[in-house]
Amino acid sequence: MANQTGMRKGLTSYGDAEFSLFLRKAFIKAMGYSEDALDRPVIGIVNTFSGYNPCHRTAPEVAEAIKRGVMLAGGLPVDFPTISLHESFAWPTSMFYRNLMAMDTEEMLRALPMDAVVMIGGCDKTVPAQLMAAASANVPALIEVTGPMMTGDHKGERLGACTDCRRLWGLHRAGEIDAAEIDEIGGKLMPTAGTCMVMGTASTMACVAEALGMMLPGGAAIPAVHADRLRHAEASGARAVAMAAERLVPRKIMTPQALSNAFRVLLAIGGSTNALIHMTAVAGRLGIEVDLAALDAMSRETPVLVDLKPSGVGYMEDLQKAGGLTTVLREIRDLLHLDALTCSGRTLGQNIDAAPADWDQKVVRRRANPVYREGGIAVLRGNLCPASAIIKQSGADPALMQHTGRAVVFDSLEDMASRIDNPDLDVQSDDVLVLRNAGPKGAPGMPESGYIPIPRKLARQGVRDMVRISDARMSGTAFGSVVLHVCPEAAVGGPLALIRDGDRVTLDLAQRRLDVDLTETELERRRAEWAPTVTNWTQRGYPRLHMDHVQQADEGCDLEFLTQRPFTAKTPV
Repeated sequence: MANQTGMRKGLTSYGDAEFSLFLRKAFIKAMGYSEDALDRPVIGIVNTFSGYNPCHRTAPEVAEAIKRGVMLAGGLPVDFPTISLHESFAWPTSMFYRNLMAMDTEEMLRALPMDAVVMIGGCDKTVPAQLMAAASANVPALIEVTGPMMTGDHKGERLGACTDCRRLWGLHRAGEIDAAEIDEIGGKLMPTAGTCMVMGTASTMACVAEALGMMLPGGAAIPAVHADRLRHAEASGARAVAMAAERLVPRKIMTPQALSNAFRVLLAIGGSTNALIHMTAVAGRLGIEVDLAALDAMSRETPVLVDLKPSGVGYMEDLQKAGGLTTVLREIRDLLHLDALTCSGRTLGQNIDAAPADWDQKVVRRRANPVYREGGIAVLRGNLCPASAIIKQSGADPALMQHTGRAVVFDSLEDMASRIDNPDLDVQSDDVLVLRNAGPKGAPGMPESGYIPIPRKLARQGVRDMVRISDARMSGTAFGSVVLHVCPEAAVGGPLALIRDGDRVTLDLAQRRLDVDLTETELERRRAEWAPTVTNWTQRGYPRLHMDHVQQADEGCDLEFLTQRPFTAKTPV
């Protein structure tokens, strides 16, 4: 029965295959389907609409456009729900549930009869979860995103979520914007449905999915409310029918070369640091190791070209007007694996050649005139991060990229929240803020708390940036001199657990180093005194599963039993 298609695929076990098919058809005919409809290729549609997810407000109409495309191509579209995640509506953090969404999606792809699937993603963790699921289930699949929001306006200033959210909230904390005005701004930052319209994690993952070959060309930057978004969705539905016939499965697309293309684009667009974790998890599902040293070498030769916030000044609608991701791909064409197969059925190089010609625009820079001379992300090593740490160098203050300062340590998110604005906090502008126990196990779930707020008393003195270090993540919309993903994390006894107030910490970006001025003997002495903390609410259910099996950030934070080991390939290549 393994090669069966359509409604015959994956029949429920009743001990009689023909009865199983009869019963399945009898039940689904209650949906109004004819026998003719049920004999066609079945195309699943992962519909992630949720009343808690404004980024996916348009998912129902996107699903309808996909259905139209499927039917025009002779298939039967059947949509079904999975978990839907929004960054602001999941406690303790949406990252905690990314793997659960990936499990949900993977199991539905296996359990339900479908010959191919179109997955509607958008908000930060949805696209990674769907790519992870597709890699594991290996059903012909492609991604359709809801698309970015349009920009808003406040007193003549163009605004967008959520880089401007953070910038303006910082001014509010500093006393430069009062409570009434910040409330007014809150009603203008997200003026339409869609994902954050800066190069945050949602936009980054959309671009990465297109570069990876898992989205039809031109889909990454189309705004959520544009008619082109629905036309692209219709094309995705039609293409899914063809992919089913061709048996074009994700593992034929998501090769080491395709992953290399995805990492090149991540660096060139100044993309979210979160995408590195997500793509490492996708690679891990495929048995492909991500070589962080090779990634850093790639970063040294791949400049940031896209002038969008938080690394630049523009928004996703500007990238769409500039030709979308294709404009970026053309500019780094010689750095890409052009023979990588994509979901279109053509290679990446053929997709680029088939796109409309370039025109004069100012959003995607030429390599001779980049936004930033290297890639957006740099990989650090040192005695404070023996496995690795990363920094979004394109969004950092150059003056702080060679810096030594006293450590001001916060033991947890709660500790930081209770003390960061205390006027008696012993902190100076040249200190280094350290947050620990905020990693995959420590928080748990590795929240986006690495963007440690500037202490209120310093903010009111005009301080806008400081070196900040944590085992947490940072929103892709954030910026600043922030070191993230310190591995191993403090909760498992990494060196971050051993640092104390007053220790001297050095960040040296040029040398890719992050060190604390302590001898190995002193670190071992402190390690002998260290004991892990216990998080009581993680003793049952999915939280227990997470705590028992989640990997570190440099491995993608997936659950280890969902990954493919041993590795059979390595990327970047």
